[in-house]
This record gives sequence, structure tokens and C-alpha cells, in this order.
Amino acid sequence: MPFTTDDPNMLDDWLVVGPSTTLAGTSDVHPRTTRLLGETLHVWSNGSGAPQCRLGTQTLAVQSRYGYLWVCPSGKPTRPLFDFPEYGEQGRRMVDCGSIGVAVSGLRVIENFLDMAHFPFVHAGFLGKVPHTEVAKYQVQVDPATQEIWATDCRFWQPRASAAHDSGAEVTYKYRVMQPLTAMLYKSSHRAGELDAIALFLQPLDDERVIAHTLLACYDDTSTDAELIAFQQTIFGQDKPILENHAFKRMPLEGRAETPTRGDTTSVTYRRWLRERGMRFGVRQAA
Repeated sequence: MPFTTDDPNMLDDWLVVGPSTTLAGTSDVHPRTTRLLGETLHVWSNGSGAPQCRLGTQTLAVQSRYGYLWVCPSGKPTRPLFDFPEYGEQGRRMVDCGSIGVAVSGLRVIENFLDMAHFPFVHAGFLGKVPHTEVAKYQVQVDPATQEIWATDCRFWQPRASAAHDSGAEVTYKYRVMQPLTAMLYKSSHRAGELDAIALFLQPLDDERVIAHTLLACYDDTSTDAELIAFQQTIFGQDKPILENHAFKRMPLEGRAETPTRGDTTSVTYRRWLRERGMRFGVRQAA
């Protein structure tokens, strides 16, 4: 393969390359260009509306799902694209919250997405507030059928959990990691008894740069699209400088490189899960 990595975790899986809407008006003569794993891809829509993708003269496997384009670099995916049952579910609003470039390994971005302990310090006034800093005990497991990571029974006090909230409350969370560079967050909704879903799809430009695409599937009858997008981008904008100032741009997977705390159970599970998969892309090799 002509890509800059030989890691099957990247080559043999479905990787996001941007929103499906960006194919409007494209053709094989006037394609859209994008970057993936160190290479430039050309993507376009054919006469029947089906997405197409090419690297040089090589045609790549591509599909449009969940409002995004997904490419399998090797053309031989080891598994189908993950299930996202909340997408398009009756009563939910689907809002593409935009794309943000981050100069760090995508593994770092996913790990940060899973971390509740930083809420009061990085997202003060939104997702957390001192002195409410304790991460209550929660459960983490790898689903034996799908091999996805699930963190459940997560709870955290938040002064403003979403664009629709204007007062503090204890918020219920569930986290799900489907692929090394895709994750979902389910959290208490403005609609009683329901959970909003926030999807994070990372497009790996190379080992140390990603584009983070965020999709919201929510129950919110009061906020405008602009307000929902602004809230998500505010949160991500607060994370971005923290992520980009890590001592190591790539994720260290060796045991003692970075010391976890009790609240890092999901992170510990995620790193072990990556090691068991033999993850090399975006990983800092041990000295």
C-alpha cells in the first residue's frame, strides 16, 4: 500500500474523510481533495450519486453513512462499519457540529474525549466547576460481541451540560469506543428519560494530526442549530490547546509512561485495548 503506515488497524478499517455534503457538485473531472494517512485522496459523486474515491490511479473502497464518507485504505475491511442506531432516529435532531484540526495523535483526542476528570479545570462553567471535582466510580468493559469499549454508570455535576441547559445538575454519561479513532458519548438530555448522543469521528491526516468531525443526535426543541454548534465548538476549542501541548504528540502505550488515577479507568482500558490490537499508528514507541 502507498500509505505512510502499515498498521492494519488503519488500513483494514473504515476511516472518515469528511461530510457527505462536501460531494455536492463534484465529478471525476472536478473532485474534492482531502488527506488521509499522509496521502492526498480525490473523492467525488458519480452520475447516480454514489461516492467514489481515488488515490493516484488506484480506486479505494468508499461508502456514505451517518452523513459522512468512510474509506477503507486497503479495500479489504476486516469488519463492517459500526452501528449507530441513534442516527436519524425519530424525534432526534441531527446536527453536524463542524470539523476542527488538531495537531496531535488522534489517540490522544479520543482519550481526552473519554476523560471526565478534566471537566472542572478545562471546561469550567460548562462541564464542570470547582469544588465538584470527584469522578464517581463507574463501570468499564469490552463488549465480547463487538469488541467495543463501553463505560457506564458515569456521573458528573455540571453547571451547563449542553446548549439547552441553563442551570447545574448531576449528568449521566455513557461512553462507547467503536474504533481506535471513533467514539460516542451518551449524556442526559433536556428531554427527561432520554440520552443525547455525541459522535466524534477522527480523520487521521498523519500520526500527529487529525481533523475532528463532531455529530450531534439530540433531543432539543429550544436551541437553534447555531447555538448547538457554538456550544460543541466552544468545548472542543477549550480542549484543543491542551491536546496540542502534550509533551508527547503520540500516545505512549508502555505501562509507566504516564501515571493514571482512579478516574482514568476508561483511559487505562482504552490503552490496553490498543496494545492488544497491536496499534502502531499514532503511538510513541518506547525508548
